[in-house]
Amino acid sequence: MSSKQPTVKIFIFAVLIITSIIIIRITGLDDYLDKDKLQTYVKGFGMWGPLLYILIFSIAPSFFLPGLPITIAGGLAFGPIYGTIYTIIGATIGASIAFLVARYFARGFVERLFREQPLLQTIDKGIEKKGWLFVAITRLIPIFPFNLLNYAFGLTKIKFSHYVIASFFCMLPATAAYVVFSSSIFDILKGNISVELIIGIVLIAAVSIIPVIYKKRKGL
Repeated sequence: MSSKQPTVKIFIFAVLIITSIIIIRITGLDDYLDKDKLQTYVKGFGMWGPLLYILIFSIAPSFFLPGLPITIAGGLAFGPIYGTIYTIIGATIGASIAFLVARYFARGFVERLFREQPLLQTIDKGIEKKGWLFVAITRLIPIFPFNLLNYAFGLTKIKFSHYVIASFFCMLPATAAYVVFSSSIFDILKGNISVELIIGIVLIAAVSIIPVIYKKRKGL
């Protein structure tokens, strides 16, 4: 298990945010970007906007596409509440599709993918000992790469329903943290301190503390 995964993810998130802000500032796009206008524009697509977003997030894990940029887009386009709802739905569907692909449609290919890696054995043993609780732990504490994890769980004996429920609820805290913070990017550009920004920072800090607490309790 890699204890650096949560830190790395937060670092990448920070780099993406800072890079985006720098690019927007340099190009002068901040004069044209407005949160309300963007979200009004997205609402103009009706139900197709959220459906397209969820569809993109649903297929991303199967193609090993990074979910963090899509999560940020969800916060910008839909705001903190609906952004979180659409993102967690898309992420859960995406994780479920990869799981089903590994279990029923491309088991041989996925097994070859993990043949030289100890990851599958670790996950298999974790499921054998803790069942759905192991899924919950790996979702709350991203100790393995998300996209690989989805496929790996499909090769274990865990029930699909247990996998989906544990994934949904235990991915929700981090999803909400990143979406809520992302929804405040335009406020940051304009030098404003919004409620979303404060809540987002608090949520990200809380999510970051979970791995530390877990490692201390496990004596890692």
